[in-house]
Amino acid sequence: MRSIEQLTEELLSLPIASRALLAEKLAESLEFDIDPIIQAAWTTEAHKRRNEIQSDAVQAIPGDEALAQVRPLVLDFEVV
Repeated sequence: MRSIEQLTEELLSLPIASRALLAEKLAESLEFDIDPIIQAAWTTEAHKRRNEIQSDAVQAIPGDEALAQVRPLVLDFEVV
């Protein structure tokens, strides 16, 4: 039986479309008791965002850069 590390290495070598499908299937396997209307809305949004990135309509930025941009906004947020 392959270890998680071996399996991860193998799966990360798949083409991006295959990894996206796999990620979708794994996420679905973790979900339970979710309102189907909300799930459909999130799935639609995820596909829209994926398509925007794949078509170069938007440019992805690294996660650490995105967090650096968001953190000041969160710190300025005042709870009333």
